[in-house]
Amino acid sequence: MAGPSDRTGILLVEDDPNIVDLVRSNLVARHFDVIVSRDGQGVLQLIETESPAVVLLDLMLPDVDGFELARSIRERSAIGIIVVSARRAETDKVRALNLGADDYLTKPFGIDELLARVNATLRRIRPSAPAEVSEEPTVVTVGDVAIDLGAQRVTRGGSPVHLTPTEFALLREFVTNPGKLLTHATLLRRVWGPGYETQTEYARVYVARLRAKLEPPAGRAPDGGSFIVTEPRSGYRFEPGVAAPEGP
Repeated sequence: MAGPSDRTGILLVEDDPNIVDLVRSNLVARHFDVIVSRDGQGVLQLIETESPAVVLLDLMLPDVDGFELARSIRERSAIGIIVVSARRAETDKVRALNLGADDYLTKPFGIDELLARVNATLRRIRPSAPAEVSEEPTVVTVGDVAIDLGAQRVTRGGSPVHLTPTEFALLREFVTNPGKLLTHATLLRRVWGPGYETQTEYARVYVARLRAKLEPPAGRAPDGGSFIVTEPRSGYRFEPGVAAPEGP
C-alpha cells in the first residue's frame, strides 16, 4: 500500500517456498504487485486492505482448509479466484468451482500457462464492454428477473442478485443470444477464453450457479420451464419466454 499504482495486485496463497519464488519473480517481472500469504491466515484481511484483483489459492495449506477459504473469499468478494493445486481429481475441481473459483490450474504448471490464466481472469473481471454499451442500456426481463446489461446489474423480485464477473459474463452470452444453441465450446471460448474449450465442467458448474441464483426454487420458471435449457451433449439455450428487451 505504498500509494497509487497502475500495477495489478495478485495475492499468492502458497506454502511451498519454491513455488512462491517462481511465481512471485515472474509476476513482478511482468509488472504485477504480489502479496504472499504462506499459511492462509489473514487472507480475508489482506483482500480488504490490499485490494488485489486476483488470488492464486493453493488448496493444501498448513493451517487452513483451502476449500473453506475459497468459500469465505467468494462470500465476501468478487475477486478473481484461481485455484493452483496438486489435487488433480475432477471432484476437487468441481468442488472448487462450486465454491466460486473462476479457474483451476493443476501442479506442476508452466509459468506461461499461469500467466495466461491470470490474464484471462483479469479480462473477465475488468471487461471493456461497458465502454461500448449504448447510451440506453438494454434491460431484459425474464419472469421476476431483470438483467441490466449496461449497468451489469441483476435483480430478482426487485432485490439485487450478486453475480461474480464470470457469472455475469456467462449470463450476458445467454441474454444476448436468446433461443440460440450455445455449445459448450462456444461458451467456454467466449467467457473463459481460447484454450478452455474442453473444460466442460466449467460451463456445467457455472450454469448451475446461475440457475440457483436466478430461478425460483426447484429450478422452475413461472411458466414451468427453466430459463436455461440443457441440450444434452451439445450445450444450452436461453429461453426467455415472453420476456423481451426493453427500450428501442
